Amino acid sequence: MINWRERYNRWMNYPDLDERLREELQRAKDNEPLLEDLFYADLEFGTGGMRAEMGPGPNRMNVYTVRKISEGLARFIAESGQQAKAQGVVIAYDSRNKSSDFAIESAKVIGRHGIRVYLFDRLCPTPLLSFAVRHLHAFAGIVITASHNPPEYNGYKIYGSDGVQITPATAEQIMAKVNEVTDELSVESGDEASLRQSGLLVQIHDDILEAYVERLQTIRLNPESSGTSQVNIVFTPLHGTAYEPIRLVLSRFGYNQVTVVTEQANPDPHFTNAASLNPEEPHAFELALQYGKRTNADLILATDPDADRIGVAVKKGPQGYTILSGNQIGALLLDYLLSERKRKGLLPDNGTIVKTIVTSEFARAIAADYGVDTVDTLTGFKYIGEKISMYERSGQYTFLFGFEESSGYLIGDFVRDKDGIQTALMLADMCAFHKSSGKSIYDGLIELYKRYGFYSEDLYSLSLKGKAGVEKIRATLSFFRQQGFTEVAGKKVMVVEDFLAGTCREMVNGTSTAIPLPASDVLKYRLDDESWFCLRPSGTEPKLKVYLGTKGVTSEESSQKLRALKNFVLEQFNALGLI
Repeated sequence: MINWRERYNRWMNYPDLDERLREELQRAKDNEPLLEDLFYADLEFGTGGMRAEMGPGPNRMNVYTVRKISEGLARFIAESGQQAKAQGVVIAYDSRNKSSDFAIESAKVIGRHGIRVYLFDRLCPTPLLSFAVRHLHAFAGIVITASHNPPEYNGYKIYGSDGVQITPATAEQIMAKVNEVTDELSVESGDEASLRQSGLLVQIHDDILEAYVERLQTIRLNPESSGTSQVNIVFTPLHGTAYEPIRLVLSRFGYNQVTVVTEQANPDPHFTNAASLNPEEPHAFELALQYGKRTNADLILATDPDADRIGVAVKKGPQGYTILSGNQIGALLLDYLLSERKRKGLLPDNGTIVKTIVTSEFARAIAADYGVDTVDTLTGFKYIGEKISMYERSGQYTFLFGFEESSGYLIGDFVRDKDGIQTALMLADMCAFHKSSGKSIYDGLIELYKRYGFYSEDLYSLSLKGKAGVEKIRATLSFFRQQGFTEVAGKKVMVVEDFLAGTCREMVNGTSTAIPLPASDVLKYRLDDESWFCLRPSGTEPKLKVYLGTKGVTSEESSQKLRALKNFVLEQFNALGLI
């Protein structure tokens, strides 16, 4: 068992400890719960790699934990052979505090092992890192980012040679090497100048971005639309990495009426003018909506700091705008892609879409209408990327579209992670397509609801920080497992899926079947009216998340069901003393 006090004393007694980290520890010397949280555990891989608040200790992002992770990855690569070392690692970073420093430190640690490192010479979106790994035939990739987490966070994502975030099996192998490093304070790194001179450290950017932009042409279904129907766009990168690439892409493909939210255009580690960094949240659009109203924009786009997620607001009537949910954006993109492929004779017989288990069933209904299968994965786009690579090898399916409810989408599989840049182009094309028919994107959404039913979704997040929070999350999931609910909000429970046990239980007859997915501490309940809810711990933040979905003949009916379902879950939380 880890003795956090011994760890704390070791850090405090280390003579060369970074002075800022030492000062933080000195300020916290009388805060025992905080010190325990800093030292009681090591960082681990979650849904989006390693992600944590910056600060001192092995349970925070800092130069020492970054070196330790990089040392473990370097050992893993070295054991894979000389070819792996020659293929090397691509490293990218976002606009957060310490991101560029952490990228350089990673490069120096990995380069010391004789492994080639390709380092982006400026801020880089996560999807461009995924593309670069594939384009350069690298063995692995790293991006220093905490995605849409608050400014005090940073993170470390690792990608395999296929450009996909590593899945738990590979993460376990790498972590075995990381755990061989018993003292994170003494990890050695190479000399940056010497690594550059030897050719082991190579800077990249322009050629990679240009190659990526060229591939975007292959995903467009109506390339003429940008010229025939001018779309007025407002865009905010929320102080992140997307300003340069999205401006370039939209301009290159004929979208010249693009207004950038000036206050949020420049990279800023403090994200000063952004009320939220998550494009799923309305606060992220506060400034962009003001710009949209002034410019009469058809389409308002917001990307998160590393540009893998994208949010959308569209016109709703002559005066107002509505912010679309991630599920609504996915449904609109899916229908546009499938309908246009069908119209042009480009819909394959073995086409499939891939979504996560917490993403709306709206997508399944649309896909089925076009004769396209839907495959579900655990939460995390790495599982979607894994399926794409699997189908590429087997030929079982032709990948058409992947998405998750948290505003992550992928159309062209030359990237193997969610991609806010290619999605921005596809959204512009879709908007132009609708506009050429005298419709708005919102009009298109209402048509889909009328055709397939009114789907409603919600997400409730409960913040539970620290060691005590982790224990509460586990206890809550254990409580739900033990209750054996047969009725929820007046509806019969038909199916209970326990992804930790790997079982799907039919409540009517009591039979169980195996779930062909990796074990994960997730519970999902399906009710007799097609409603469902799912509980899972966040893999990127100290939160318990509850996803809910309903379907109704009308919007009002669906919303009413959603309220009742959410109230049921909150009643359980209240009984547990969580709220």
